[in-house]
Amino acid sequence: MTSPDRPRHPAGAHGRVGARRTVPVVRGDEGSVAAEVAIAIPVLVAVLLFVGVLVARGVDARLRLDDAAHQAARAASLTRTPAAATLAAQQVATASLSHAGVDCADPAVAVDTSDFQPGGVVTVTVSCRVHLSSAAALLATGDQRTLTATSSSPIDTYRAVTP
Repeated sequence: MTSPDRPRHPAGAHGRVGARRTVPVVRGDEGSVAAEVAIAIPVLVAVLLFVGVLVARGVDARLRLDDAAHQAARAASLTRTPAAATLAAQQVATASLSHAGVDCADPAVAVDTSDFQPGGVVTVTVSCRVHLSSAAALLATGDQRTLTATSSSPIDTYRAVTP
C-alpha cells in the first residue's frame, strides 16, 4: 500500500512500482539552422544583387547598341550613293552611341552596300568593347565585353540612287 502523502507512479523502466524514469537531457542543435540561415541570406542577397546589376548593365548596353545599328542603317538607306551611305552610317552610329551614354571603346561600323539600288537593302554592323564595371572582375567575367549588333534597312523602290 502507498501512503496518501506519496504519489503513485506507474511502473518504471524495470517494472517496479515507484521507480523513476529518467530522461537524459541532451543539448542538441536546436536553433543552429536558423543561425546559419540568418548568416547566409544576406550574403546570398548581396551576390544576387551584384549579379543582377552586372547583367542589367550588359543588357542595357546591348539594347543601346541595337538601337545605334538600326539608326545607322536607316541613315545609310536615305543617302544617294554607297560612299555617302557608309559615311552617314559611321557618323550616326558614333553619335548615337555617345548620346546614349554607352562607354564604347573603339566602335567599328561595317556597312554592306552591295545591294545599294532601289528596292535593295543596306546592312550595318556595329561592334564595340563595352566596359561593364570594375566590379565585374570579382566574378571573373572580365571588365569588358565585345558586343555586336546588325541591322538592315530597305532602300525606297521609287527613289533615284547613284551607283
